[in-house]
Amino acid sequence: MSDNLAQITDNLESVRARIAAAAQSAGRQPDEVQLVAVTKYVDAETTALLMEAGCAILGESRPQQLWQKAEYPALNKAHWHLIGHLQRNKVKRTLPFVDLIHSVDSLRLLSEINDAANVLNKQQNVLLEINTSGEAAKHGLRADELRSVLEQLSEYPNEYPNIEVCGLMTMAARQGGAAVAAQNFASLRELRDRVRADCPAEITLHELSMGMSQDFEAAIREGATLVRIGSSLFEGLR
Repeated sequence: MSDNLAQITDNLESVRARIAAAAQSAGRQPDEVQLVAVTKYVDAETTALLMEAGCAILGESRPQQLWQKAEYPALNKAHWHLIGHLQRNKVKRTLPFVDLIHSVDSLRLLSEINDAANVLNKQQNVLLEINTSGEAAKHGLRADELRSVLEQLSEYPNEYPNIEVCGLMTMAARQGGAAVAAQNFASLRELRDRVRADCPAEITLHELSMGMSQDFEAAIREGATLVRIGSSLFEGLR
């Protein structure tokens, strides 16, 4: 075993232990929380070491990086999630590779994804991104926009037959530390709980994607089912 593989294996075990401890302290089961390993700061070879260590659910922020890594032979069995902003002109190139898109923030993007998925004869799982921090620089729907998007999906289901909306995603505020992050995560969960009762049966909103290396334990306490962790998995590499 190479030094870097050993280090990544140790890091992965540590992160999984922290996820399990956070879930148990919140009265949840560890298997209710799925790790999405964010690989945007490492190359394909290092990402392949993470796969070798036993983590196959990988997340990329930029579509171009996802395309390149998904075509790397040692990563051909990875399950890719796109966690960053997706422009409509990159949808067709991205969809063949991804299991889940975390960052859908408009009906126009949903329509583009649906059309591309239809060509592929694919049911595309997506999350709706919500800007719970209110920061102007962040993508995402406002909380008050979510209900109108869900109403559109409910009233015109035949317009989006290849889309499955599985839940919501958010990113914590850049400033304010753990307390503000926890508030942002609680806001997403509370929003999901408010709108869920009015959703059609095919929109479950089960998944909550929130929390990164610096705040995933707070996210788990607030109900995260997907945590997006990158830097903690690659600490100490040569």
